[in-house]
Amino acid sequence: MKSNTEERVIRMTELMKITGLSRSTLWRLIKSGDMVNPIILGPNSIGFLASEVFSWLGSRPRVK
Repeated sequence: MKSNTEERVIRMTELMKITGLSRSTLWRLIKSGDMVNPIILGPNSIGFLASEVFSWLGSRPRVK
């Protein structure tokens, strides 16, 4: 049974689809501090917490 407190992890490929940004653009945003930081899942594996990603998306300015 799934709990409401469980957090989903988004991998880089899915993050690229959600944001519409390329891998290099995402890394540039992460390095500059303008994107949420990844979490380390293993020696060669990272992910992003879904709640942080969607919060970040909601905070982006809208085009008028």
